[in-house]
Amino acid sequence: MRSAALRRCLAPALPAALPPSRGLCGRHTGGGGAAAAARKITENAKKSLASLKRQNPQLEPTLAIIQAHNDHLIQEANKNLAKEVGLRIIHICLPEGSSKDEIVSEILRLNEDPNVQGLALDLPESLYSSKVLNAVKPEKDVDGLSSVNLGHLVHGDVCDCLVPPTVCAVMELLENLGGKTVLLVGASGAVGAALQSMLQREGAAVISCPWKAPQLQNELRHADVVVFGSMKPDDVPVSWIKPGTTIISCSHDLLSEKRNYSQQNNSAAENAVGSLAIAMRMQNMVKAMERWIQSRQYRKWNLHCLKLQPLSPVPSDIEISRAQSPKAVDVLAKEIGLLTDEIEIYGQTKAKVRLSLLERLKDQPDGKYVLVAGITPTPLGEGKSTVTVGLVQALTAHLKINSFACLRQPSQGPTFGVKGGAAGGGYAQVIPMEEFNLHLTGDIHAITAANNLLAAAVDARILHESTQSDKSLYSRLVPVVNGVRGFSPIQLARLRKLGINKTDPETLTEEEISKFARLDIDPSTITWQRGSILISSQQMRALRIFSVLPFGCYKGRFEVECLVDTNDRFLRKITIGQANTEKGFVRQAQFDIAVASEIMAILALTTSPQDMKERLGKMVVANDKKGEPITAEDLGVTGALAVLMKDAIKPTLMQTLEGTPVFVHAGPFANIAHGNSSVLADKIALKLVGEKGFVVTEAGFGADIGMEKFFNIKCRASGLFPSVVVLVATVRALKMHGGGPNVTAGAPLKKEYTEENLQLVADGCCNLQKQIQITQLFGVPVVVALNVFKTDSPAEVDLVCKIAKQSGAFDAVPCNHWSAGGRGAVQLAQAVEKAANQKNSFKYLYSLELPIVEKIRIIAQKVYGAQDIELSPVAQSQVDRYTRQGFGNLPICMAKTHLSLSHQPERKGVPTGFILPISDVRASIGAGFIYPLVGTLYVDSKRELGKCNIREELQL
Repeated sequence: MRSAALRRCLAPALPAALPPSRGLCGRHTGGGGAAAAARKITENAKKSLASLKRQNPQLEPTLAIIQAHNDHLIQEANKNLAKEVGLRIIHICLPEGSSKDEIVSEILRLNEDPNVQGLALDLPESLYSSKVLNAVKPEKDVDGLSSVNLGHLVHGDVCDCLVPPTVCAVMELLENLGGKTVLLVGASGAVGAALQSMLQREGAAVISCPWKAPQLQNELRHADVVVFGSMKPDDVPVSWIKPGTTIISCSHDLLSEKRNYSQQNNSAAENAVGSLAIAMRMQNMVKAMERWIQSRQYRKWNLHCLKLQPLSPVPSDIEISRAQSPKAVDVLAKEIGLLTDEIEIYGQTKAKVRLSLLERLKDQPDGKYVLVAGITPTPLGEGKSTVTVGLVQALTAHLKINSFACLRQPSQGPTFGVKGGAAGGGYAQVIPMEEFNLHLTGDIHAITAANNLLAAAVDARILHESTQSDKSLYSRLVPVVNGVRGFSPIQLARLRKLGINKTDPETLTEEEISKFARLDIDPSTITWQRGSILISSQQMRALRIFSVLPFGCYKGRFEVECLVDTNDRFLRKITIGQANTEKGFVRQAQFDIAVASEIMAILALTTSPQDMKERLGKMVVANDKKGEPITAEDLGVTGALAVLMKDAIKPTLMQTLEGTPVFVHAGPFANIAHGNSSVLADKIALKLVGEKGFVVTEAGFGADIGMEKFFNIKCRASGLFPSVVVLVATVRALKMHGGGPNVTAGAPLKKEYTEENLQLVADGCCNLQKQIQITQLFGVPVVVALNVFKTDSPAEVDLVCKIAKQSGAFDAVPCNHWSAGGRGAVQLAQAVEKAANQKNSFKYLYSLELPIVEKIRIIAQKVYGAQDIELSPVAQSQVDRYTRQGFGNLPICMAKTHLSLSHQPERKGVPTGFILPISDVRASIGAGFIYPLVGTLYVDSKRELGKCNIREELQL
């Protein structure tokens, strides 16, 4: 219906500086008729849009119109005006008999289309139900007919709503309404309500009346202005309208802008809104674009922090977590400036954040970047996560400074082991702690699935190559589909790598087919881990688990580590492939903790989906029989791996006990990997906090390991540089380094740790001094955070802070966030704020152009304090191999015990004069680093060297 289509035109945007009603509709003229007003509005809309495009060259404003009638005149009018203004228009023409559900389905699709900024409806009257109108996203509702827009309008929130275009057209044609009586006839629903509200705001007395009302004749005789909301029935004579009455019709076709009633002895003239309403629709679209652009700009935080009421004695972590009621995550997201289409909600307290935010805020300056590291820890840990959470709670909840914590996701292994969860502790936690520590949003499961897919591809390729001819392999790899054989993009890339510059599968020679189809994987060189999540029931029946098999290689078999995210001792060594269907392909395998996968390290270091895909493709899984590396790209599974990781790449938003935001993303170990949360989480957080805000992230283990890798590996990948380092220390750990007895997880502390002993503290501060010196190697200011325990005496605390300052720390402050929440870390937050404004002369420890051995030596001597390094023959051979293969310019990721600066866990304090033994050297090419293994606990197989570090960390 034309009348319905015209009434449902776009609502104009609301310039805040204009008076209430005229500002709402952007009135341009005081008279001159609808056609003149339409021309004026169209011209102004065109100029406004041109200005927006000059400021935003990539902008392509798009209006989608859903039409479910056959009136092509209206369709052409919309297209012509949109073209004149400069809008791109999409017409979705549905059959005239379309149902409401079909309309809603199309609306929902367009709601999620990021290339459509405005959505309008041209429908038959019967389809304009609240279900249909409210399906349109309010921010795209340029017709202004949703309950959200109308609610704002009726309540006078003129800056937050869009007014229906037909209403604006009516208001454009009327002026000086104060004290006049306006009769609305046949104007019901959303348009009628909006008209009544607008007219009343102008001071008119408004009466609404249906066509069949018995009092209609009397009302028409007394009205100064009559607005027809729909077509006037023939049984309502014009003579009922008093002479001189202004008549506005919302129902007549576009070609008739005015109907004269003089031939009926009535001087009244009926003005039809016609093309004026469509011009208003285009104006609304331009105004909606202005709002859309404004909504994409950085938003000032409006954060409501949660109140804490710390108890004494401090309850258990789980009791504290459950006693606090977290905010709904969508509320938190809105408070920190995230848009509704930038989050994917998981339950009530977690949400994935889409990477599109980085594009939206690309011009927003970054905030300050803070790294939390620690001294060489006891097996109990010294509270880096707790300090991280306490610091952001202090910054945001107490100093009113925007801040974000970026933490690693914990593995189930440590969580269910002695170490426990990683959500912080006491009154400095991420909540809910159960959600944080268990599963979260499934990222580790996605990594396991991707890891297992690649392992399955390796096994399948070896099996098929050993049982099939070149021709059969080629036919399977490049099958005929619908009579045509063609290479996929990934196969074309492999052909180029092989030096075969052909694109037609039928033109390859027999030699080229063999070269293309066969990877010739050397089973003894396979390094890729394997997991159980993708093992089929058939494979499971064939799997025998041996808990007593010795480590090492067996004749005719090769060993591959396997992957599971729990400490299952009986899966350390297994034999698989014993089913008859595997044709004698039996081998040793081994499960490992899921977060040790190279895919986890890639997730933590990637900067975009494309970068992740490229890194996944570079992962080396084995060598061929000529000694050349075989990658995931060679196996043709890169795209599949990337698809499995498509959601895991998005950081997860949570909150602290005081309602401040936290990103939880990635969880690589700090020995065989770099031990930091993701680059993407840091980048997004730095944009969100604003130029004066702070992003606080944590590095695993001591500064000699996690911080060194943060600087030399993560900062190289991200291009980000920290403003300050917070170095966490405890009196307990310093006493241990000063000669105190061993600290054992699960065992009571000896009296040396619970009674004042200033000498032990003073002697142990050598480790703190060394870690400060390590930090200074990178040119970054350091603040020492002394994590205070109830057994620490004031004298011990004062002594540590004094020595730290004398050793070059910018400041050293005691922290009580565990027992007091953010309030207990306010002094630390103030020190960090001051330190972040100091001169920063950040520099890397070594150049990537140096040889692998020289880079290892620099780390060993300058960071650990070693006299020199010593490479085993195996390690030297691997260094030579990686250099020959072109991997010599990668950074170094040392896999070393975290319990000592040396390779010997029992050597505390600051060991000197030792030779650092490098047992083996391995590479995570996709992640982008070489990792030397320090120590030789296992010697049965080169694959077991350095395994002590992983198991030591997890306390298996």
